[in-house]
Amino acid sequence: MIRLVLRKFSEMLMFIMLITFISFLIVRLAPGDPVLTILNVDELAVSQEQIEALREDMGLGDPLLVQYSQWLLDFVKLDFGQSYSTGQPVMEIILAGIPATLELTFGALIVMLLLSVPLGSLAAIYRNSWIDHISRALAIVGAAVPSFWLGLLFVDLFGVRLGWLPTMGRDGFSSLLLPSLTLGLAMSGVYVRLLRSSLLDSLGQEFIRAAQSRGLSPSRVFFIHALRHSLPPVITVFGVSFGSLIGGVVVVEVIFAYPGVGKLVLDAIRQRDYPLIQGYIFVMAIVVFIVNTAVDLSYRYLNPDMYLKEKRIRS
Repeated sequence: MIRLVLRKFSEMLMFIMLITFISFLIVRLAPGDPVLTILNVDELAVSQEQIEALREDMGLGDPLLVQYSQWLLDFVKLDFGQSYSTGQPVMEIILAGIPATLELTFGALIVMLLLSVPLGSLAAIYRNSWIDHISRALAIVGAAVPSFWLGLLFVDLFGVRLGWLPTMGRDGFSSLLLPSLTLGLAMSGVYVRLLRSSLLDSLGQEFIRAAQSRGLSPSRVFFIHALRHSLPPVITVFGVSFGSLIGGVVVVEVIFAYPGVGKLVLDAIRQRDYPLIQGYIFVMAIVVFIVNTAVDLSYRYLNPDMYLKEKRIRS
């Protein structure tokens, strides 16, 4: 266990160094000048000398490698700098927006589980029945419909025409429903088909027939044996696609004006707020790495045979 933790920690350090370096170069080489953006916001008539002086004060006049070295030194001290647009510490801004993003992420996951687990399970149990055909059709439609289009449709239907739910801001449970439904429905299509396929494979294995021959109840055979054996592929795909989930959260936050981290970083991109963009990339890299590590560790419980086989190969 200690060896696994140390290996994961070293992988995390390498991953963070690589992602921060690449993102630093991409952000700095992108078109646009944060100095001009700041001055335009303040609507000041300034000279070229003042522009250059402000650029030097912000450290943007140095070569890219010098800028990255300075950022890396501050990063080691857990200092991510201050936002160009607001002057607040970067981590303070990000931490203020994380609760809203986590609410939306977990809300979308709950919607996805409530839809994909029953539909995928019923489609596998009643294979080639009308339930199977309907679930597969809904899965194809859900996977084909983009989240931004579904969000705009919900805004028009439930917010503008019917007036049932709020469509902007973060004000209690009601304001969380439409964003969570938008993202959860867009995700569920992939997982319905994946769970159905994995369950069909599990239900045809010999250990299922052995469990049935021992007189176990159908519900115990399904939930304890078949469903548990079917979850590793689903969790693996979720770990791989978690980055796209974060991207979907960003889009949905903009559509519903939800005050999360995603909306903050889009505003930072428009304003060329380099420290805030870099801090967001770092935080999201940590979150994605933690999720993928949790997926690897979950195999010990969900599929011990797979873990022991991998351990024998490494040894």
